[in-house]
Amino acid sequence: MQIKGSIAIVTGAASGLGAATAEVLANAGAKIAAFDLNEDGAKATGEKLGGAGFGVDVSNATSVENAVAEVVKTIESPSILVNCAGILQGERIVGRDGPADLEAFARVINVNLIGTFNMMRVVANAMSKNDPAESGERGVIVNTASIAAYEGQIGQAAYSASKGGVAAMTLPAARELSRHGIRVASIAPGMFGTPMVTALSEEMQEALASNIPFPKRLGDPAEYGRLAMHICENQMINGETIRIDGAVRLEPK
Repeated sequence: MQIKGSIAIVTGAASGLGAATAEVLANAGAKIAAFDLNEDGAKATGEKLGGAGFGVDVSNATSVENAVAEVVKTIESPSILVNCAGILQGERIVGRDGPADLEAFARVINVNLIGTFNMMRVVANAMSKNDPAESGERGVIVNTASIAAYEGQIGQAAYSASKGGVAAMTLPAARELSRHGIRVASIAPGMFGTPMVTALSEEMQEALASNIPFPKRLGDPAEYGRLAMHICENQMINGETIRIDGAVRLEPK
């Protein structure tokens, strides 16, 4: 995929991995459509990068359909989608106060897994109408899984299930969308310096980093963004989930 001149939709673009990825792609010449539930944050990212921002609930069918239609109408049909929107929920299945909150579990699945599929189905439909490149390629979709999909910790049942689902649907999605010239891959990041982590004390951040074999530091969101860009550029990456974690493997807790 040629980045320069492409239209790239990035979800979760108000901050963290999404904002960093949007900036990496914009610096490579892509036009950015920044999606986030935080509309002001999405618009700030879009304006900063010379693109546009949209308030979008990725778990809501109508919200996504309307936003993607607006991108096609006002900018152009997208050829890149990077799904970074997600939430984290920590709760034991059986805690001191009884069983886990089922609604909280469902919310994580709705945002992280169903939201990813929701974006993928609508954007892939738009991509399928693009004129193919000389290679036949019409689009690239990069989803965000997590190392928790493989080594979920105690209290991460909801988060691990949601990210495991993202990893599991990568290959069937890639196989199905191949007929349209659309590639699908996922990234499974480890511990990165996103706002959720950098809000912790320096001591806690250092403790997290100390478990990473090398480099012994939190990941830079821009490193995630550069991997997402490489996936877009490298046509042979398809149907795979790639870990980016400094060789860390999560302990039970």
